[in-house]
Amino acid sequence: QVQLEESGGGLVQAGGSLRLPCARSGRTAGSKAMGWFRQAPGKDRDLVAGINWSGSSTYYADSVKGRFTISRDNAKNTAYLQMNNLKPEDTAGYYCAAALTYGLTSVPREYTDWGQGTQVTVSS
Repeated sequence: QVQLEESGGGLVQAGGSLRLPCARSGRTAGSKAMGWFRQAPGKDRDLVAGINWSGSSTYYADSVKGRFTISRDNAKNTAYLQMNNLKPEDTAGYYCAAALTYGLTSVPREYTDWGQGTQVTVSS
């Protein structure tokens, strides 16, 4: 089983930036695709960004394109979500997840290992 731990959340003003690391431990043999999801109170958990095993392919939800960047450092077993020009509507719990596949996937059910999440709050 893969263990994932997010960090880096907090309170930031609109227009600001945050970087969320996701440290991966446990069954690390073979780096699978990774994703970042977010969930606001009363809403579904949605995929905002995904990356394949090597980092060569990425996916972004329309709402974050041009503002968020997903990356990974397999030598450090860490994935990152760089969030720039944050907006109040980005306020949510952010969750890192590992997929079953090596290739990039935007299918939520293919992400099977989850972190506990980190809260991001953007004030206006």
